Amino acid sequence: MKIFGLKASLLLMAILLFTDCLIVEGQACHPSGKIRGKKPPPGECNQGNDSDCCKEGKLYTTYKCSPTVSSHTKAYLTLNGFQKDEDGGAPSECDNQYHSDDTPVVALSTGWYNKGSRCLNNITISANGRSVVAMVVDECDSTMGCDSDHDYQPPCTNNIIDASRAVWKALGVPHDQWGGLDITWTDA
Repeated sequence: MKIFGLKASLLLMAILLFTDCLIVEGQACHPSGKIRGKKPPPGECNQGNDSDCCKEGKLYTTYKCSPTVSSHTKAYLTLNGFQKDEDGGAPSECDNQYHSDDTPVVALSTGWYNKGSRCLNNITISANGRSVVAMVVDECDSTMGCDSDHDYQPPCTNNIIDASRAVWKALGVPHDQWGGLDITWTDA
């Protein structure tokens, strides 16, 4: 009797552990908080590439996570300048360098950036019937914003791939449509 009870207990524990793992894996990324916008000092909000400035008093949602990465992860492509004095602000987080707009480089939302685990790795971005390989060089901060460190811009949403001009060109997007595009991506 004791052996049957032990086997049944172990089987039950294994089933519970397995179903618990499935629940965690299937969970969606939920907001982690909000920050209140501050009015940028005159000339301090970098609006290059049509970037937004924080609005005083507006609440902005923050995220510590991003959607699960799959072979066709949905994301929203935005335009960023990675050269000195462009809307990206400081040098890239991964290598403390600036990067040419003619190089396919990207910044990922905080959850996908994953504390730099994708730094200097390539991802494949697909849209418009085309694909391009780009290197991850920076984080698009989903946890902070509306301060001098972030050029008084709001935090990124949790599904952003902020890309250089080279990525937009490679995807064949007409220049007058640059700025926001639904895409899919995966690790290369």
